[in-house]
Amino acid sequence: MENPVDSSRRKFIRNSSISAGALLLGPALSGLAAATPAKRLGIALVGLGGYSSGQLAPALQKTSNCYLAGIVTGTPSKAVEWSKKYNIPQKNIYNYQNFDDIAKNPDIDIVYIVLPVFMHKEYTIRAAQAGKHVICEKPMALNAAECREMIAACKKANRLLSIGYRLHFEPHTQEVMRLGQKQILGKVTQLETANGFTYNGDPNAWRIKKALAGGGGLMDMGIYAIQGARYTLGQEPIAVKATQEKTRPELFKDVDETVFWELKFPGGQKVTGKSSYNHDWGYLRAKTEKGSFELEPAYGYGGLDGKINGKPMQIPNNAQQAAQMDDFATCVNLKKQSRVPGEEGLKDMKVVDAIYRSLNSGRWESI
Repeated sequence: MENPVDSSRRKFIRNSSISAGALLLGPALSGLAAATPAKRLGIALVGLGGYSSGQLAPALQKTSNCYLAGIVTGTPSKAVEWSKKYNIPQKNIYNYQNFDDIAKNPDIDIVYIVLPVFMHKEYTIRAAQAGKHVICEKPMALNAAECREMIAACKKANRLLSIGYRLHFEPHTQEVMRLGQKQILGKVTQLETANGFTYNGDPNAWRIKKALAGGGGLMDMGIYAIQGARYTLGQEPIAVKATQEKTRPELFKDVDETVFWELKFPGGQKVTGKSSYNHDWGYLRAKTEKGSFELEPAYGYGGLDGKINGKPMQIPNNAQQAAQMDDFATCVNLKKQSRVPGEEGLKDMKVVDAIYRSLNSGRWESI
């Protein structure tokens, strides 16, 4: 007899390129991906660091609804290199001094903010004021208050804002959303999420300076684990208690290294998470009334893998960033809200803010 979980999963993957799991976390978008966009939209990448060069620019060579139209960089040599590599005309190349001139450029429809976190708010607001739709990388901002300012600015300018949550467009993650939110194996009773890596980089890098990054491993890696808990359950946590450890205080003197937390959800599930700049973690593990499911790796660029009741999911990987950007271009063309709007980034930052409050207070903190 065919396993009902396998059967329903196959039907889900076959019949829907829009995440069923997104239904509880964002606006319904059924049919969007199938729509033919009226125009292939131009994207300008703002900040040409490792994520832009290693992930986004290559992904934009695979997209159907958008393309790499422009760049913003403060490094003249990068401007020359990228112009040659991706055939970007000089009129679509900007720096941080003339960024606002992008308002006059009809080639650029979407601005993708790929800058250090402390710059997210400023450039999201400036892009919206320049009449451009915005994708902003995670974490959305230094805190929830900044997120609210960004959302308000984009609404005032009548521009769409999306956060770079690529995993909402990844099939293993969509399956986890479906299993957890639709309770395919019964209600989730226990959930563990973790994400981290061992940081051995530049001791002067922006990501380990609080003023520039907002925090350490929690902001950079923990945001994925928080997202994982939220999209698996399709609920918003109401309180959190957190602790931390620091084994390399000389390197992480300004930011958190490893943080452990417990989240309270309205459904009463036991949910624990952890983030780190000193451990190589990357998993999501759920126990349910009728079984279990898990992802490991759960958050990486290079492909995810998972199990249901101990058996492989057998789901193919996809080009996450290409799917993410194509979807947003479709949303812009159809004037539809993204499934990962600014409000989604705000929800995560409210949790992050509460975790930092708990680290300071030693108590449960409301979210």
